[in-house]
Amino acid sequence: MNEELLLLIGDKIRAKRTQKNITLEQLANRAGVSKGLISQIENNRTVPSLPVLLNIIHSLEEDLRTFFEDMQDSINKSHVLIIRKGQEKMFSKEPVKGFSYKRILTRSIVSQATDVVLLELKKKAGRKQMIRTDAFECKYVLQGDIEYQVNDEVFTLHEGDTLFFDGRAPHRLKNIGDTEALMLVVYLF
Repeated sequence: MNEELLLLIGDKIRAKRTQKNITLEQLANRAGVSKGLISQIENNRTVPSLPVLLNIIHSLEEDLRTFFEDMQDSINKSHVLIIRKGQEKMFSKEPVKGFSYKRILTRSIVSQATDVVLLELKKKAGRKQMIRTDAFECKYVLQGDIEYQVNDEVFTLHEGDTLFFDGRAPHRLKNIGDTEALMLVVYLF
């Protein structure tokens, strides 16, 4: 199972539990596990064993096939993925007041090196030539408006949007805004 699917399992268990107005304690009792374990699974802090997962699904009175049916469709198989501002998933990682976590992107990628860069683009700056890199690229727009072309597709990105793609695909970008643009770029080689 890849990491994306594992994260969806925790989210799906929480969604089904809350949809059916079942408390953590009730689900734990039905599944024969601790309340803490259910919480850890829902918050993606642990991966349940297969028997525990099956007990939880059964305790939610869900059919195994329908529980997993739409999950694979939720994983974008495209070479390009865009997460628009506001589409991040809020999650609770630790009970510390004032901490707010937003999951922007989770992808299973085999990489050996990582390069994290801030890219500033002056007003109307852009690349004319399509380029390729030997890395997966994750671009988070901190400020401004960016037009990004990957292969023949053109995407308009605004502050808070995230673009993820395989850099081996030809690509180029330009600042289409009236101000300087700023992006956080992560290269996964």
